[in-house]
Amino acid sequence: MNKTLSKALQIILPLALGIFLIWYTYTSFSEEQLNETKEFFSEAAYGYVFLSVFISFLSHLVRAYRWNLLLEPLGYKPRVTNNFLALSVGYLFNIFIPRSGEVSRALVLDKYEKIPFQKGFGTIISERVVDLILLLLFTGLALSLEYNRLFDYIQNHIPTSLLTKLIIAIALIGISIPLYLFFSKSKINQRIKQFVFGLKEGLFSILKMRRNFEFIILSLCIWILYVLSFYAAFQALPTTAIIPFGIVIISFVVGSFTLTFTHNGFGAYPVAMAAILYVFEISKTVGIAIGWIVWTSNIISLLLIGILSLLILPVYNKI
Repeated sequence: MNKTLSKALQIILPLALGIFLIWYTYTSFSEEQLNETKEFFSEAAYGYVFLSVFISFLSHLVRAYRWNLLLEPLGYKPRVTNNFLALSVGYLFNIFIPRSGEVSRALVLDKYEKIPFQKGFGTIISERVVDLILLLLFTGLALSLEYNRLFDYIQNHIPTSLLTKLIIAIALIGISIPLYLFFSKSKINQRIKQFVFGLKEGLFSILKMRRNFEFIILSLCIWILYVLSFYAAFQALPTTAIIPFGIVIISFVVGSFTLTFTHNGFGAYPVAMAAILYVFEISKTVGIAIGWIVWTSNIISLLLIGILSLLILPVYNKI
């Protein structure tokens, strides 16, 4: 497939899926449900939303500072301000072009801090390894906190025969993937191996760091701030404000996976929130409303800070 067409499809298809999910959700709602959803938006306590955005901003500052812990062993110590501005530009580009943020972050440091692109990009890959590990840890925490309710839901809503087929299918996939990776010589397999090798190298580079304990603590702080930001946003609606913390964690994890594996969660994030909250007997209108509140506030803040960062970068680096 032509590379230009491939890249275009990577942008167009997720957007098309998001638009479809938005259309499907609102056409499936009754007029009463639509009015109820609108009321949630008008009655939301937006002070909590601003608090959520502020906490998210703090997490970005910590991430900018933590970046230097990865760069120092390579002989570089850029200004934390430039780290933050590069990070913000990366988030901005990711909104429009999937996976472009990592490249733009490294390019910014290359231009303004004279850190070679490959070295800067390598540290970003190491960051992604840690993010993946912590996301999996939070997933395990979420499942353990609400295991009984999730298990009851599966038992009551998924037929035993279908559940058995799913388990068999997962087991077969689990066996097939290692066999494919070992025996296949396809280009896709080579890319997967390069990705896995990159994860391995990234993880070992972190373990060999002189200040690895500080790096781990800061990484935990970043993800705790993510959770607190999400929790603050949930206080915006009376219904979600009283949700047990275990359900909040599960919703956070589901939302994180949606943001990771779709185009910034456009269209999919509110649907995912509605689906997971519905498991815990919370109406779909509440889930859609809080999903849009969390997603929209996050995207708007990333847009504003990203654009400001683009404008500030050349001025700041002339000082």
